[in-house]
Amino acid sequence: MGGAGCVLNLLLDSMRGDATLFTRRDEVEAEWRIITPIEEAWAQLPPPAFPNYAAGGEEPPSCHELLEIRGNSGRLVRPI
Repeated sequence: MGGAGCVLNLLLDSMRGDATLFTRRDEVEAEWRIITPIEEAWAQLPPPAFPNYAAGGEEPPSCHELLEIRGNSGRLVRPI
């Protein structure tokens, strides 16, 4: 069944009161108790060094390094 059919089934189940495919409140609260300390710890870390580059510009050198590490080489395709 495609995505739209799945969503329609979920909506129909909710209208019928069938909560089988829905997460219970206690499950959601338990999940947040696990995730919240992780998110808080990540917020205390400095942002990672990410090789940003201008749109339409050259790719960062790390791109070529990654290709070499994986044993690949070649020229990256650039839009015309």
